[in-house]
Order: sequence, then C-alpha cells, then structure tokens
Amino acid sequence: MLRRDTRQASLFERLQGKRVRFVTGTDEHGEKIADAAKARGMQPQEHCDSIVEEYKSLWAQVLVEKLLQRVWDKGDIYKANYKGCEEYKQDDEIDEQHNCPIHRKPCVHREEENFFFKLSNYQQQLEALLKDNPQFVYPVSRRNEVLGWVENGVRDFSISRAATQWGIQFPQDPAQTVYVWFDALNGYLSGLLPEGVEPTAENLQQHGWPATHIIGKDILRFHAVYWPGMLMSCGLPVPHQVCGHGFITKDGLKMGKSLGNVLDPVALVQAYGADAVRFFFLKEVDFGQDGDFSEQRFRDIVNAALANDIGNLLNRTLNLLKKNCGGALPADSSAVPEASPVRQLAQQQVAVVASHYEQLSFGKAIDAIQKVSARGNLFLQEKEPWSAFKKGSEEEKEQAGMVLQEVLEAARVVAVMLNPIVPALARLIYLQLGFSDQQFEALTWEDAQWGGLKAGQATAKPKPIFVRLEGDFVTTMPDVPLQTLAEAKA
Repeated sequence: MLRRDTRQASLFERLQGKRVRFVTGTDEHGEKIADAAKARGMQPQEHCDSIVEEYKSLWAQVLVEKLLQRVWDKGDIYKANYKGCEEYKQDDEIDEQHNCPIHRKPCVHREEENFFFKLSNYQQQLEALLKDNPQFVYPVSRRNEVLGWVENGVRDFSISRAATQWGIQFPQDPAQTVYVWFDALNGYLSGLLPEGVEPTAENLQQHGWPATHIIGKDILRFHAVYWPGMLMSCGLPVPHQVCGHGFITKDGLKMGKSLGNVLDPVALVQAYGADAVRFFFLKEVDFGQDGDFSEQRFRDIVNAALANDIGNLLNRTLNLLKKNCGGALPADSSAVPEASPVRQLAQQQVAVVASHYEQLSFGKAIDAIQKVSARGNLFLQEKEPWSAFKKGSEEEKEQAGMVLQEVLEAARVVAVMLNPIVPALARLIYLQLGFSDQQFEALTWEDAQWGGLKAGQATAKPKPIFVRLEGDFVTTMPDVPLQTLAEAKA
C-alpha cells in the first residue's frame, strides 16, 4: 500500500517507449528475520524461502562485499562502540518518551562494538548535491527536510551488528554482520547489473543507473543522505532522484494493531478489484502527503468517477451506436473537426496528463483525464444525438453519427491516458471499442493522439465496464477504548 505510486510511474514510462526496470524486494536481513524465524520454529533461510518462492542467486551478496571492500580501501570504515536505539535512530527521530513515532513503541537500547561509515567525510559533497540539484529530493517539503538534516551536520553511522548470525558476514571481522541498510541499498545495483558484471560507473549506466527511488518518508534519511554518501565513497553516481511518499491512515486514525484498524490490502482488492483501490489512493492522496482511507468515501469517489462518469460515457454511447449504426463506426475519427470541443480538449489534455505523470502528480493527472470524459458526457447532452436519429433528416443523422464518433474517440484517448492507473479498466474500454488484446498490449503514449478509431470498425456488444461498489463494508472499525482513539489521533 505504501508503494502505491511506484508501479504507476513505471507503467507510464513504458508507455512512452522507455526501457524500464522496476526493482523491488523483500527484507531478508538481520535480527528481525532471525527472531521471526525462531517464532515460527524455523531457520532464517527456511523462513525467507517460505515467503519468497525462490531464493535468488548469491550475486547480491557478492556485489555488497565488492562495494564494502571499496569503502574499506578508501579509509571510510572504522570500528567504535555504539550506544543508542536498536534501529540506530537518531535523537531527533525519537519522541520524549523514547518511542519510535512510526511504530509507536519504545526503542530498544543497544550497546556494542560496530563498524562505522565515515559519512562526515562527505558533508560538503552532500550539501552541494542538495543545493545544486533542487530536484534531487522530491517533493519540496521532503527536500527541505533532508537539507535541514545535512546542514545540521551529518553523522557517521553504524554499518554492522554483532552477535547476529543471519546476514552477510563482515569480511574484516566475521563476528560482525553487515547492517541492513548497507546491505539492502546495494540491492538497487545488483537488481540492475547482470550476474558477474563489475559494478563500475560505466557498466551501471548501461543497465539503467542512475535510477529514481520512490520510497516511504520514514526511510528518507537512508536513501537521500546515507546512500548517496556510500555511493560517493565507492566512486559511483548517486541516484537520479529520491521521491518520498507519505503514509495512509484509516478513518482519520493512525493504523495499528492496538486499534485493530490495519487495512488488509488483499481483502480490499478481493472485494473491490485492484483498479478501484489504485484509483482511489492515487486520486485522493497527493504525492508526499499522508492520506486517509474511509470505505464510504472510497466507494463514493470510485463510483462517481469510474461508473457514473467514464463507464456511463462509454456505455450510453456504444448503445446509441449499436441501435442506430449497427455497432459500426461511421467515419474516421480524424474527420472530426479540430475545433470541435471534445477533440480540442482531448488533444490539449494529453500533454497536461503526461506532465502530471512525470511529476508523480497522479491525482492531478486523473483530474485532467476526467475533464475529457466529463466534456464528452456534456457534449452528448448538448447535441442529443438520440433525437436526430429518431426524427431528424439524413444530414442530421449523419451529424449525430459524428457526435458518437467524437465521443467514442475521446473514450479511447481516456483509456490510453488511464492505462498507468487502471490497466484492467483501460483494457475493457479498448475491447469494447473493437480492439484486440494484442492491440491493447502494444499501446504506447503516442496512441493517446487523436485519430485511432477508423470507419467501419465494429464495436463489441455494449456492457458496463465497471460495476458500482455496493454491499457490506469489508473494513470495519472495532470497538476500542476512547483513550486509545485519542492517542491514535494525537
């Protein structure tokens, strides 16, 4: 749920014809994994294998060891005693009661000898990175947060743990294991490089690096400060951009086990479909901000947009075409005058939507798309083609056919623009318009240009593409003490 924006960004880039590598992963590192495995009566490897269907090659471990050696050779690693939070959170990340504000539980104190990375060696370079490249961290609110951290002075951080057997052993001291962030962050590189290819700047560039990171705001410091410092030490390029998104609350409350209000994404998708869930969160939650989920509002927003607006536009127009034109398109869409209102707006919005996608402004992109569908519905009301088909002259009937042509072409353009958000719905629109699955699979962003529907193309039998969300709610708010509710709202 927290990574709701990432896949949509990759889908849009693919539509533009770009070569896209979408890298994600699972946590298989360290003490928490060892504890979770013990609780299940399993070895850590068994535990991980039961979650990840197939354990991948050792290439990721080899690459971590290679880069660790580079940092060691650079003189940027030293051994020292660590005292503080078990998760190595800094003082400004912990509240007055020594609680983690994200997990809302006490931080575990830890004292041990660790290896540290000399992040302080890269103070000036990190400041220059953020000031010379204002887009490095996005949105602006997150950039200001990161810049504040760096200007206050970056601190060296621990990159190992003692007495933890599960993990990559530190080459210079097998009693230490590489700490999760030095391990996990390098996964971005191993996910791009083919096995055995040396992690040089040139090789990485050939395989898609520098890349864009889309991550939760709680791990912004690791990605926008620690990770660039590590890469600088290795002599490798820093990421292209780090984008930090917010969290999701439910009914105005922070989600947590104590409230029993944790959203089950599987149950939500099973009840409503992935398209509806994606559409709501991308439309209603501005990138970088926290967003709230209310099941009633979720239904209202999705029904209004996908059933009443876009779905109704397509279904009513196809039914008119079926009844009066035998379901075949009367002309090429390119024959619609460029000054005609629906065509004109649709052509304008393609560039607008693309710009919003590039800025990860998915809500604004959806709003811009809905302007086209809303204008199509209004156009039908203004022209009333059903009246011309019923009692108009042959010329008026021909004009009515062109009204349907214009509206259906607009629906096709809407489908292309919506594809990164609701791919299943976009496919249904295309199939209803008489295209094949293969034609839909071959879509690029260029297909959002006007003129895709041709004269004589047979459309499918009209049927609703989106069924209204109704029935019993699948998420409920359990009875909890008022004090607990008050704490959650705090």
